[in-house]
Formats: sequence, C-alpha cells, structure tokens
Amino acid sequence: MNRTVNAVRGTAAAATAAFLAALLTAPAAQAAPGTRTLYAAPDGRGTSCTVSRPCTPEGARDRARTEKGRDVRVLLKDGTYRLDAPLRLGPDDSGTTWAAAPGARPVLSGGQDITGWHRNADGTWSAAVPAGVTPRQLFVDGERATRARGEACPASTCDASATGMTGATATGIDRWQRPTDAEAVIRVRWRNYHCRIAGVSGDTMTFVQPCWTNSASGTDRTGPAWDSTAVDSTRYSGVAFFENAPELLDRPGEFVWDSKGRTVTYLPRKGEDMRRARTVTPHTEQLLVVDGAHDVTVGGIGFAFAAYRQPGTDEGYAGMQAGLTLTGATGPVDHAGRYYTKPSAAVTVRGGRRVRVDSSRFSHLGGAGAILEAGTKDSSLTRSSFTDLSSGAVYVGDTEPMPEASLTGERNTVAYNTISRSGVEYTDSVGIWAGYEAGLSVDHNSLDHLPYSAVSVGWGWNQPEAQKSVLRDNKVTGNRITDVMEVAQQQHDGGAIYTQGAQPGTVLSGNYINRSAYGNTERDGNGIYLDEQSSHITVERNVITRIGYKWVSNWADYGIRNTARGNWTDTAAPALGGTGSVMTDNLTGLDRLPAQALAVAARAGAHGGPVEQLRTDLARTGTASQSSTDGAATAALALDADTNTDTRTLSEAGAWWQADLGAVRHVRQVEIWNDAATTTADFDVVTDDGTVHVSGKALRPTLVNLDSRTRTVKIVTSGTGRVALAQVLIHP
Repeated sequence: MNRTVNAVRGTAAAATAAFLAALLTAPAAQAAPGTRTLYAAPDGRGTSCTVSRPCTPEGARDRARTEKGRDVRVLLKDGTYRLDAPLRLGPDDSGTTWAAAPGARPVLSGGQDITGWHRNADGTWSAAVPAGVTPRQLFVDGERATRARGEACPASTCDASATGMTGATATGIDRWQRPTDAEAVIRVRWRNYHCRIAGVSGDTMTFVQPCWTNSASGTDRTGPAWDSTAVDSTRYSGVAFFENAPELLDRPGEFVWDSKGRTVTYLPRKGEDMRRARTVTPHTEQLLVVDGAHDVTVGGIGFAFAAYRQPGTDEGYAGMQAGLTLTGATGPVDHAGRYYTKPSAAVTVRGGRRVRVDSSRFSHLGGAGAILEAGTKDSSLTRSSFTDLSSGAVYVGDTEPMPEASLTGERNTVAYNTISRSGVEYTDSVGIWAGYEAGLSVDHNSLDHLPYSAVSVGWGWNQPEAQKSVLRDNKVTGNRITDVMEVAQQQHDGGAIYTQGAQPGTVLSGNYINRSAYGNTERDGNGIYLDEQSSHITVERNVITRIGYKWVSNWADYGIRNTARGNWTDTAAPALGGTGSVMTDNLTGLDRLPAQALAVAARAGAHGGPVEQLRTDLARTGTASQSSTDGAATAALALDADTNTDTRTLSEAGAWWQADLGAVRHVRQVEIWNDAATTTADFDVVTDDGTVHVSGKALRPTLVNLDSRTRTVKIVTSGTGRVALAQVLIHP
C-alpha cells in the first residue's frame, strides 16, 4: 500500500475520531465549566433531558434555550427518530452542539412504514397507505424499489409539442386503467423532465400544468434564448419511459401507487417476504433546518427517508440543470436561471454562520442531501456519507449573481465526504453543486456512480445579467471522481468537474478523474468542462483518464484567460478557447501514468485509494493503413493518442482499417473508439489467427477481448459502409 495513501487515511480517521471524541465522549459531569449536556431519545418525553430521563429532540432544543450563557450539548441516544416535521434551529439555538451519544448511531427519519401487506393472485402484494402519505419512493428492507416502468417511446411515436404528446394508442396508454397516475420521464441532453399525464383523448396525451409548459420552449423562463433542450425542441428524441401504471408492473422490485384506491402494490424480489419485510416510504420533507443560527455543530447523526414532494404535484419536475427546476405558472423573464428552484433536502442551512455538519450519514432520500444557502458563510459539511439519493447530494449557494452582502455565500467548505449513487431518480442532478459562491473549498471528496456531472461550480450561461457576479477564489482540489456521466442514464453535455462564469482566483487541482462518459455512443462527457463564460480558472496537476470526450474543454470564445498546466491524461484535447487561455506542460496521450501522477491520484478522495493504471498500447509504434481515405481523415489519426481526431474511409463494400505492429505480438484486447458520428458498425476484428464480430455501432470505446498472437489487427465492415475511428489501442 502506498505510504502516502495510508498517511491520508490515517490523518482523516484521526481527525474524525478526535472530533467525535470531543463531542461525544465527555460525560456531563466532566464537561467544561459552563457547559450543559442534555439528552434526547426516540421515546423521549418530559423536560428533564437527563441521561436517564431523555427528552424528544424538540424538547431538548426548548430546554437548551433556557440555559442562558452556557454552551449546550444535545446528545442523541441510539435509535430512529421519526419526524412528522423538521427539527428547526434558529438564532436562539446558536452555540449548541447536536451529536450522537457515546456509542450511538441515531437517525432522524422522515419515513412512513407501510404495513398490512396481502398477497394477490398474480404474485404481487398490496397494502393500504395512511391518509396524507403519497409513496413516490419505496424501500424494502433498505433496498430501493423501482416505480413500475415501461420501454422507451421514440419521438416518431411519442411526438411532443407545446401542448401534449401523441402515442397513446401505440403505447396502449389509452387502454390503461388509471393513466392519470402515470408520468412521462424525458431526458433531453442535460435536462430531465417528469410530468404526470392529465388526460388521454384518442392518440393524444396532455400533461399536468404548469409542469408541461415549464418543460416546453417559449416560456421565456427556461434559460438562454438559444436553448434547444425543451420537450418540444428538435433535440427531443422521445420518452425514456412511462412509469407508475399497474400495466407496467412486470419485474421483481417494481411497485405502483394507486391514488384512487390509496394502495401500493409491489412485486417482490427473490427471497423477500412481505409479511416480515420492513417497507418504508419517505414522507416528511425536511429533517433538520438551521435558519439564521451561528456556531451550531451537528455530528454523527444519520438522516434517512426524507421526501421531495414537488415532483408528485402539478408542478412536476421541469429540470433545467443540475437538479434545479422551473416552477410556477408565471414569473419574470429569466434567461440566466435566477429564479429556479432547488430540490428539497434532508438538511437545510439558511443564513448560517459557522455551522458545521460532520461525520453524518445521508441515505435513502427522496430528494437531496444537504443545502447551504441564503448567505451561509464560514460553514462546512465534512466527513459525511451520501448514498442512494433521488436528487443531488450537496447544494451550496444560490442563483443570484450579485446578491447583497448578507446573502452572499462565502468561505464555505465541502470536504472529505463520500458520495455514491446520488441522482438515482432525477438524473440531471449533480453530486456537489455550487451557485454564486466566493472562497468555496470542495476538497478531497470521493464521488462515484453518478448519472451526470460530479462537481458543478458557477451559473448563468453567459447571459447579460450573469456576466458580473460574486464568483471568485473557489478551490476544487484533491477529489476522486470515478464512473460519472453514466451512459445508461442518457444525460449529456457535462463533465466530472463542470464550471460556469468568470471566477478570478479559482483553481481546479490535484483531482483524480477516471471514466467520465466512458463507453458512450457519441463524443460527450468531459473530464473538466469549463463551459460558457468560465474564465480566469487554473486547471493544474489533475490526473484525467478514460474520458468519453475531452479531458479539458474550454470551447467558448467568451471564456477567457483560463490556464491548463501540468496535468496528466491519456488523450489530447483541442486548444483552450478564448483570449489569453493557455495550455502548458501537460503530459497528454499517455499509455502509462508516471509515478508522480500515480501519487497525486492515490491521494485524491476522502480516504485516498487505488488508481486504475493505464495499459500499454502496442499500436503506438505501429503503422496504420486503410482501404481508402475520405479527405484528410488518414489512417494514422487512429494511432495519434487523441480520441478527438478521426480516420475515415469512403463508404464502400468491405471497407477496412489496419494496424501493423511490426512483429508478432501477444494481444489480449483491442480498444476501439468510434468517431464523432458513430459510423463504424457491424464489423469484424481480424487478427492473424481469428476473427471476432461486433454487432451494432462501435462505442467510445468498444472493448474486444482476444487471446491472439498476431502482427496485424484489422477492422473490416461486414457490408457496405465506412470505417471511421477516433482511436485504436492494442493491449498486450
């Protein structure tokens, strides 16, 4: 094990242990002079708040407010605290510490148990749902169930317009028992829409308002005037799936909600016994709200089963970007996203000063994890875990580019957290989002298996009202980002680290990024994406490998004076756009990471970790040829260590591209990166001792496993067409 990684792990573990020890282990009798310790328990009552007679959390809060002039610790005993409303802390609660009691793992829960299951003749199980509860998510023994869903419906059938959609007849929706319980889930580039069906007439479906109108173009509120990612745009390719209809309930682990009968029906997975299973649906929206308080510390507490109700209303989920939505039937003209709505979160800090959330656990949430907003300053979210969230994990800041001083987010920290499988339901959301922040530190977080971008800092799309903002001096450092921009989730035009806006003094450094949009069908998904007006940003000493598109992208000529220097990557990228932007001392096109890069990557993340070394490429020293050449797209461009340059033959029968390795070599795998237009399809990979056929379009990349001793590797179309390749790597 690398000594540096061990040192990072040891430092993080020691810091966490010291923090918890300071908060949790000192008994009341040994507390510092002037410190008062109160206790809460899931079955607490009364006003004593002692270790033997604990209060409820609200009771402990109210008792703490009477302890004038003293520091107060509230220790939560073990167990699940079921909340019908959030625990609210305000200015009168400043200076308090809320933490787990020694040895305890308390959880604040917004969940509602679903009981009384009975078996149906078709093998499904049903249960009545208490009044006021609407199950949008369901967790069975801690595992998320899936709302019953169907197949994709292409735009040729489900043709969307500003008023509705065709396709009810072809999909069978016109024959469903309750089509108005069902929703259409649509993904258009970086956006995600969830709108419930309002009615069906013949082949036409209409959808609830204002969800549908807010998902369509022409509102003058859906972002930049050039935007072409609405449901009625040319970018719309169809419905990803319809969900929540009993006719779609056909796979184990799926459920459906019947709003008329107020029942939920579930098809169990193998081994699940609904008579004994614990089944929970998120019901209470927020679990902890800190509003206008200062010097509050929260440590060692779990947050689970918080709901996010808006998508189930007529507002629906009109996703604009990064998990923020357009709401309301009317509103001001808005081309810069100033009036978008953040998702509901388990923990919300508004206008906080020196608020600290540490060593906490966020899991099984219907919305987001935590939000720091409305001028929160000098606050932190550290050493916490976020797992299985419907929306994003962390939101910091707001969407007003020039807020008054009291509402400016400044000097906040998001560090040493682990974020995995957020954005499970709202796939346009990101792991960590920051709006107009100054002095933000996003440091040594581990983020993996996310549907869209991992870290997003900045806002505004270069719109006039957003060109001057408070953005400055932000740091995104030492983060470990792996397997993001997941291809199966169909969200496009993002990156592992994504920025917008002029941000003087902002640095993106020491991050390890591996597999962003890896295996895509098009050029899409960047490593570091300096989008739109991103300016005055330094990108240095990052390790960026296996990226679906560019390792660094700065395409806009109005994104100026950016610098990329001293980075390590396995491909090249076009020069940075914009006046004064430079790339210098970057090691690109690598097929092995040098020791210095391995050390940087190993230190990245909440606990450090392993690094996926690059694989030796035998083709680098080979000679390429092809059956014909279209223009300047020569065969050698597939061996130039750049996945952004393409070879291309003419369209012809048996078109081929070949690499001659110069000698017989033992080949284990061929890595084929298709060109921008995904033109290479239905082809054979031919070696000296065999042929492997690949059906369908080549990906970025398609991996072909071999066990061959060969001098040549040839890619040949099975019929008539082109061979067009961005890169071919041949691994020993």
